[in-house]
Amino acid sequence: MRKLWLIFAQTTTVALAVLFVLTTFKPEWLRQTPTETSVVSLREAAEHPAKADDTKSADTPASGFRAAAKKALPAVVHIFTSQELSVERHPLLDDPFFRRFFGDNFEDAPRQESGLGSGVIVSPNGYILTNFHVIEAADQIEVALSDGRKVAAKVVGSDPESDLAVLQIHEDKLPVITFGRMEEVSVGDVVLAIGNPFGVGQTVTMGIVSALGRTRLGINTFENFIQTDAAINPGNSGGALVDASGNLIGINTAIYSRSGGSLGIGFAIPVSSARSIMEEIIQHGAVTRGWVGVEAQEITPELAESFGLADTAGALIAGVVRGSPAHAAGIRPGDILLAVNDRAIQDTRQMLDAIAGIRPGEDASFRMRRGKKIELVKVKIGQRPALKQRRAERR
Repeated sequence: MRKLWLIFAQTTTVALAVLFVLTTFKPEWLRQTPTETSVVSLREAAEHPAKADDTKSADTPASGFRAAAKKALPAVVHIFTSQELSVERHPLLDDPFFRRFFGDNFEDAPRQESGLGSGVIVSPNGYILTNFHVIEAADQIEVALSDGRKVAAKVVGSDPESDLAVLQIHEDKLPVITFGRMEEVSVGDVVLAIGNPFGVGQTVTMGIVSALGRTRLGINTFENFIQTDAAINPGNSGGALVDASGNLIGINTAIYSRSGGSLGIGFAIPVSSARSIMEEIIQHGAVTRGWVGVEAQEITPELAESFGLADTAGALIAGVVRGSPAHAAGIRPGDILLAVNDRAIQDTRQMLDAIAGIRPGEDASFRMRRGKKIELVKVKIGQRPALKQRRAERR
């Protein structure tokens, strides 16, 4: 019995010694041989049960944003416009000597200018939301749908100061975009920009929301942009900016560029603003905003010091249009607007938005600083005149 125990102990000791040597100097000998279908051992995720289904969740790595693109793409259309340009007839065309050599059939051919952009189908009734600058001055508008159909479109109405327009087509079985909720959009959210850049065809680019509430860009009169680094190029204007679920959160409008191409700074009109403007255009044919007829300027620290102000809050009235509501209410250059209907005014942008949001014909209370006194002035709000001149260049 003792002999057997010694043999077992010696065998165990030798085995442990061999294992120690192999573990120390030849660990690869102890590893499991890989299977024939694997080159290197990997940690793989379990196969998704809906692997071949394009409608699965957009946040799975295998599908990327396929589902979001599939949902939104059919509702984004291409818009082609044409404008016949008036050409002044050259005097030589009426000269008999000139016609003797070139013939009586030598005439100025009519010149046409064409443009392209994008739009979003927002209603089964055929309403399409796009940018005003896409269809501005167009004589003919043609819309190309994702299924290949091409139809003529009419302008329902437009709002140059927000750069939005509503078109309508009459077709059956139209794909319609789903509106997102702007209050759920945050900086850092993934977004897709869909449109027809450079006329190459339907294109999807991806980025994130870089900033919200961008103003003072000099693009529109009324600004409240979503900034994104999703590539937006000429032809994308009027197209859709959608979230990771394929819901519309903005209308692609402009880019910051020195070369004409995307530099990663694009701007879209939030869906909340676009929807309210669209509904007013469909209902009334135009957007009605309040107006009082003043020219205002920012209060700089230097102006605040010269006026004896504690801060730069408010809007300095630099001019008053004769015969305007402000003129009738007795507002004078040099007055400082501090509040409209108890809504504090910090700068000229807030002043413009506050007045524009009041319906024409209503009375508003303006709190003004005149010299060292604070006065309350009642103003009957007028209707903002239509914009006559366009700023350019947009993409």
